[in-house]
Amino acid sequence: MPEQYILGIDQSTSGTKALLFDGGGRLAARQDVPHRQLIDEKGWVEHDPLEIYRSTLAAVRGVVEKAGADKERILGVGVSNQRETALIWNRKTGLPVYNAVVWQCARGEAICRRLDLAGQAGRIKEVTGLHLSPYFSAAKLAWVLENVPGLEGQSLCCGTMDSWLLYKLCGEHKTDYSNASRTQLFDLRRLEWSREVCGLFGIDIATLPRVCDSNSLFGETDFEGYLNRPVPVHGVLGDSHGALFGQGCHSPGMMKVTYGTGSSVMMNTGGEPAFSDKGVVTSIGWGMDGRVEYVLEGNINYTGAVMKWVAELGLIESPKQAAELAAGANPADQVYLVPAFSGLNAPYWDSEARAILCGMTRNTGRAEIVKAAEECIAYQIADIVGVMSAESHIPTGSLRVDGGPTRDAYLMQFQSDILGIPVLVPEVEELSGMGPAYAAGIALGLYQKDEIFAGTGRREYSPQMDEAARTEKLAGWRHAVELTLSK
Repeated sequence: MPEQYILGIDQSTSGTKALLFDGGGRLAARQDVPHRQLIDEKGWVEHDPLEIYRSTLAAVRGVVEKAGADKERILGVGVSNQRETALIWNRKTGLPVYNAVVWQCARGEAICRRLDLAGQAGRIKEVTGLHLSPYFSAAKLAWVLENVPGLEGQSLCCGTMDSWLLYKLCGEHKTDYSNASRTQLFDLRRLEWSREVCGLFGIDIATLPRVCDSNSLFGETDFEGYLNRPVPVHGVLGDSHGALFGQGCHSPGMMKVTYGTGSSVMMNTGGEPAFSDKGVVTSIGWGMDGRVEYVLEGNINYTGAVMKWVAELGLIESPKQAAELAAGANPADQVYLVPAFSGLNAPYWDSEARAILCGMTRNTGRAEIVKAAEECIAYQIADIVGVMSAESHIPTGSLRVDGGPTRDAYLMQFQSDILGIPVLVPEVEELSGMGPAYAAGIALGLYQKDEIFAGTGRREYSPQMDEAARTEKLAGWRHAVELTLSK
């Protein structure tokens, strides 16, 4: 029988990846198309939504041609996306009214401060499970509505990157539970948009997308005529949720980290939400077949982006070089980098914190600074894992990880050392895109869930650091963090 395929689209912060999975769930080909990062003098970050849409079409064409696949054998599509990035477009023309405001962008700080002063922060967290923060989509959408002239009287659609692509590809204004839960507009208990919270942010609930199960039929697309017939989009997940699903973290207590530009630490907590007052938030992992699974999550703005910053300084030329330099640095050096370039997210939630490099001596050099940059990624993740373990009352037996930085052996070993548990790296990198593609393949009957996740191989890093050294290093990190905090 001729090979059949599922197409995965992973729309991420730095670019769009198209992934082609065969009938056995194996990756047949991958095509990456980057897009611009639009950053102004204030540090505000935007993306051009039309450029991202064009990149998506180009990536799809590229991956099919690279694989030499028969377009007629593509059964369906799964979509994953950078979360919290938000935009507004005209419902009639399909054109954005402003660029997409990226998840890294804190321009909604004044809006959040206004709501905090009005005494609404507690109520917003109670309803949505999320700390009041410009990190989430609500304040970004509110900023556009308040600052872009001429929107009165227009028929508008508000959404995240998944709903934008679905609108352009399928003509449907929809999203899934995972993305909805990250907007700070969704009622986690009622499983619907909160009219109350939307009103606080000044967002008309009628402009928001219909919320669907993550493995439902979202519409059909032929990618503007590239395919000979329309195929169903049958899986949508925010990128971190896609990675959780792709990692096989389908039971309560299972935990993963996605290393990307930033990082998401996520723990499956099952069919009932677990709420925390210690800096992590509650979201929905996915909704499938009428059942919702909840998660605890902590987000970090700068992980992979730290190494990009180090490269921009001229200290390294590649991530591989970073690992080599860090491994060769003076192990006794006690330099710490806290990358609060745009504040700190979980578990500190201080958007006015500022980055610091501390603990240097006259002997501190290039290798030691690069080592501090590598290690700050692991320290930030350890902060969140510690809180989640305490809040869930579930011991953390291991950590499943994914993303480009997992190729860095120094970072993975240090992550295991500082956590004191095994770190498991899958053979396949593309977990964010694989999750919704597998969900689509299961929904379409191409894959069997038990079989498709059973064959995933993993490399294990086991802790080698003694407890005294771990305790000393963590104490130094916590002192460095205290120096960055604004309050």
